[in-house]
Amino acid sequence: MQHVRDALIVAGGLGTRMFPVSAIQPKETLPLVDVPLLTHLVMEAKNAGATRLHIILSPRKNLGDFLADRSDLASMRPELDATLFNITKDIEVFTHIQHEAKGIGNALQCALHAVEGPMLVLLGDNVLMDTHSPTTAFAPSTASQRLVEQFNQHGQATVGLMEVPEDQVSHYGIVSMTESTITGMVEKPTLAKAPSRMAMCGRYVFPDTTQVLLEEYSYERYGDLQTIALQEHWMNEGTLHGVLLDEMQWYDSGSPLLWLQAQVDHALRRPEYSEAMRNWLQERLKD
Repeated sequence: MQHVRDALIVAGGLGTRMFPVSAIQPKETLPLVDVPLLTHLVMEAKNAGATRLHIILSPRKNLGDFLADRSDLASMRPELDATLFNITKDIEVFTHIQHEAKGIGNALQCALHAVEGPMLVLLGDNVLMDTHSPTTAFAPSTASQRLVEQFNQHGQATVGLMEVPEDQVSHYGIVSMTESTITGMVEKPTLAKAPSRMAMCGRYVFPDTTQVLLEEYSYERYGDLQTIALQEHWMNEGTLHGVLLDEMQWYDSGSPLLWLQAQVDHALRRPEYSEAMRNWLQERLKD
């Protein structure tokens, strides 16, 4: 079985709900307290074993020197984890341009010519976190690692899932499972029509048949539901699997309120900030 060596971060959207800041800088570079979102994603992909990183951007997005080696600055704050200053060490980085906003499937097609074998896919505006570590000893998310481990057992498409509250079900693709095999899928259902509360949460491992299948399930035929059609293909074959990423926090940079909530929640879980943040909030809420 081929190893998952390629990780694709889909970051092509303009993030208009985060204007004006995302009109000035890519929202993937925004900090979650003091560590940029993209840093979390890159470190998560490396932790899952990826050795080639593909970042898919729109023509208006420019990461500049964001991924540059800043190790020379680490000595200014020696108490911080030095790996955070050179996040692309030991991984090749490629950037690809999605010239038109045609959904996730089309974004993947912009990079697949440079991909070898199966691939890890991470949506660029989602952070999944199980360890809220201090920056003195940074620990990456294990979400992608868990998907890759599941993929290695069967070599078939695997998606990350998280349970969401009932009032959020209609915002996501919701699935049903028998053991680890996905047996049903409904895109943004009403609560009454939802097969469960398990939502697809922006993490996937796709097999090496993806490129050929995306040509069959083309954007011209399926539009933004191209990847949904792709996953339904595997589901109908009985070869689509899910990993329930329980006990993780799911942070979304898609809107100011969601990102503000992420900042507060993450700060409350960070050991170096939690007590002071909690005390401040308690005092502030008295007003």
